Amino acid sequence: MSAQPDGPYGPLIPMPDLTPDALRAAVARIAPSKVPALTQHLFEATTNAQQTQSLAPLRSFVHSWAVFVAIQRHPQRAARLRELEEIVDLGEADPAEAIDEIRRIRDAAEAEAGL
Repeated sequence: MSAQPDGPYGPLIPMPDLTPDALRAAVARIAPSKVPALTQHLFEATTNAQQTQSLAPLRSFVHSWAVFVAIQRHPQRAARLRELEEIVDLGEADPAEAIDEIRRIRDAAEAEAGL
């Protein structure tokens, strides 16, 4: 894992290495209810990688869960993302601003994860 927590308003955990084991350990700490989904996704990615003889499914797995961890390790960022997703899901207002902010959150998480 890289970068230590930077104070009371910093991340809950350091950003883990981008390996299945490190991502699983991070998810177990910050969102334990998501471990079964991660495990299922890893199983499917591994199976697809074997069937297609391609690493693309495993790269997709790492990308997806690294972004998830990068977002979830910051509780305020994760809460804001949930609010924005709810705005889009409800469809009661123009979602353009919410979608733009979601994109910025995801872009920042990708950069933080080194993707």
